[in-house]
Amino acid sequence: MSGEPETREAAADGGGGRADRVAVTGTPGTGKTTATALLEGEYDVIHLNERIKSDGDLWTERDADRDTLVADLDAVREHLGDWSGVLDSHLAHRFDVDRVVVLRCRPETIESRLEARGESSETAAENAESEALDVILSEAVAEHGAEHVYEVDATDRDPEAVADAIRAAVEGEREPSAGTVDFIDYI
Repeated sequence: MSGEPETREAAADGGGGRADRVAVTGTPGTGKTTATALLEGEYDVIHLNERIKSDGDLWTERDADRDTLVADLDAVREHLGDWSGVLDSHLAHRFDVDRVVVLRCRPETIESRLEARGESSETAAENAESEALDVILSEAVAEHGAEHVYEVDATDRDPEAVADAIRAAVEGEREPSAGTVDFIDYI
């Protein structure tokens, strides 16, 4: 990953009205892909992880320890070009967006979801700890400012309710809410 992504300025009204580019991000296992799939009829939804996996030009190497691909953020940025819509990925907040929706989930829930889909217990624990420490939320706020970040606790919400919360952020029908979810008790 070379260089930090640039960010666009959000709407001058502080978030009111529909946003052109919205990142839906969060620790793996928070429900991003499930919720954004429900929005596909309304918005152009890009499931970035799927694109990275299917296009060998968008990653640089395989991390054997984690059994993951290392994304080439510059190549992904070029691939996306002048996109608009909803960008779904744990990396989505690293790109040029107007708003960032950070899905959150209890670390224990993330751990069990990841293990159920075949991740190693080490990977599941690492992601659960990242969630407890607000890693992705902190990155999103540092990159885009708290006034452009919408935090959604998806722990006990069904996918439709999570999609509704994302839709409200896209449409400017909710206020930014960075820092409203706290899972530090996990540590």
